[in-house]
Amino acid sequence: MSLLLEYTLEATSIFIVTGVLLKALHPLALQWKLLDLPHGRKDHAYATPVTGGVAMLAGVLLISIWDLGRSAPTTMVSFSLAAIVLSAVGLWDDRCDVRWYWRILAQIGAALIMIYGADIRVEHLGTLFGQERVSLGVFAVPFTVFATVGIINAVNMIDGADGLAGLLVAAALLMLALAAARIGNSGLARHALLAASAVAAFLLYNMRFPWQVRAKAFMGNAGSALLGLLIAWVCFRLTQNPRYPVAPVLALWLLPVPIIDCLVLTVRRMSQGRSPFSASREHVHHLMQDGGFGPTQCALVLTVASLICGLAADQALHLGVPQSALLIAFIAACVAWYAISARRPRAVALFGRMRRRLGIAHPLHAGTPPVRLQAPPPVRPARLPKR
Repeated sequence: MSLLLEYTLEATSIFIVTGVLLKALHPLALQWKLLDLPHGRKDHAYATPVTGGVAMLAGVLLISIWDLGRSAPTTMVSFSLAAIVLSAVGLWDDRCDVRWYWRILAQIGAALIMIYGADIRVEHLGTLFGQERVSLGVFAVPFTVFATVGIINAVNMIDGADGLAGLLVAAALLMLALAAARIGNSGLARHALLAASAVAAFLLYNMRFPWQVRAKAFMGNAGSALLGLLIAWVCFRLTQNPRYPVAPVLALWLLPVPIIDCLVLTVRRMSQGRSPFSASREHVHHLMQDGGFGPTQCALVLTVASLICGLAADQALHLGVPQSALLIAFIAACVAWYAISARRPRAVALFGRMRRRLGIAHPLHAGTPPVRLQAPPPVRPARLPKR
């Protein structure tokens, strides 16, 4: 069997397993109380199942099962354990709304499993200040934990519009696969592509289409934590492998929208004396929707921007642009977005002008029905009774 055919069959299997589980879990969401009810800052109109994380976990664990005979068993077992811990606590949070520090403890635990179970950590930051690599030494473990927790929460924070987090993560996984394949790391490229197939199946239930006017399922905190771990896991394996060297600064540009949004909001909230985990409508997707973008338009525009940034950064490194220049450019992007978003009316007006220049005259969310506290129509009638 050719390698391409093998990868295609594996990706198709994961896609089908994730999709079947999403459909099977849909009627059980009400019984298990796994529903995201519309209230407060949430603007979806119906209670929606948060079963996407469980379905994607099953698809991702299938990769681990297949790789037990290929990779070191401790690596795949460690990844599976870390993913299960994060998803379990996330599912608990989706059901009971736990305190934020329980989520952080689970994220730290998953990072430590990755570090000591799979021996994956950030040991250097590349050649940021000259020709010598910046080695972290004794700070490798705390930096890896900090980076892992940061990426997980960045994905969680950006999960506020149908299809947005899933599309951004899928785009990042595809770019990671491309970068890995370019340097000959075919095993990592395969892992990234197979993980992207699980996300793609979820997007069929999470995005809006002409035949699907609203999301049928959300990923929930279980799903966002899992996807954050996936990105961290693949990024660290890509940039810290001495056999296949890739500049660590590239990781910042593969998921720029969630990382910049998370950093800017964290700094702003702390400067105002608020918790960095406090809820608000200050995220980039909220400002875009207030500027007239519909949820699907918002997700597509930000994903295209993410792809442009990632591919441009990868090409810049390939052409010999110093890694320090890419880091400075990323910091400049953070500062620019901090300044623009400091005044909400200015940011909303900016996105309004962008929408008009793109020719988007009729935002999709203009006809969204009013918020109602009731269960969504099920895949099959009478499966999910109204509350």
